[in-house]
Amino acid sequence: MRNALMAASFLALAGCSHSTPTAPASSTQAQAASVPAQALVDAPDRTEADRKLDAGRHPAALLEFVGVKPGMQVAELMAGGGYTTELLARAVGPTGKVYGENPKVVLERFAEKPWQERLARPVNQNVVRLDRELDAPFPPELNGTLDAVVSHIIYHDTGWLGVDRAKMNAAVFQALKPGGVYVILDSSAKPGTGITEGQTLHRIDEQLVREEVQAAGFKLQEEGNTWRNPEDTRDWSSSPGAAGERRGTSDRFALKFVKP
Repeated sequence: MRNALMAASFLALAGCSHSTPTAPASSTQAQAASVPAQALVDAPDRTEADRKLDAGRHPAALLEFVGVKPGMQVAELMAGGGYTTELLARAVGPTGKVYGENPKVVLERFAEKPWQERLARPVNQNVVRLDRELDAPFPPELNGTLDAVVSHIIYHDTGWLGVDRAKMNAAVFQALKPGGVYVILDSSAKPGTGITEGQTLHRIDEQLVREEVQAAGFKLQEEGNTWRNPEDTRDWSSSPGAAGERRGTSDRFALKFVKP
């Protein structure tokens, strides 16, 4: 349940205007759109602790895969300490908004202090804290408003947390706009293991995720290979505390689903 938790990348800056009869992009959105994901990751005000995680997490690739743009409204499930949340906040810029959800047990066990510290950073002024359970991660007023929802290496934790994943995925579907995306990255388990290794090896069978999410009405739109490692034997724990020098090297699938 990793410090998927520390969120993430850089804000969008400002920029150009239009004199067209249709609604022009704001100057803030236009300049922000011109900032590549890697430039957001390289921003000088990111913490050293976050930078140390970048090599294994590939944050620029994540932002590009999600397709985050300035002005969007996005959310992260089980944000933990906020590594990814801050990256999303930087990407949507001051005209966008990021909702960082955490269940009670995560806050109590390890995330409350780093999460508070994360939210106090000026770059995260556009982040809204949601203390909610994964079965119902968003308040009703968000239904139909989100452009993207990100689940970053935490889907496997839903097993030992006792989450009703059908309800969780249905809630994500309801919160997204038509055309909105649900992006799930996680460490892959051996085929046929389902979610049985979620607590022991911190992994999940990719096929199970595909089936559960599509059962909620989503369509698979894209797969990402940046995080793949065919040499991973998938028989060791990918938990940050147990992986040691292998941290960040597990074979990870990246799936982008779309709400029709």
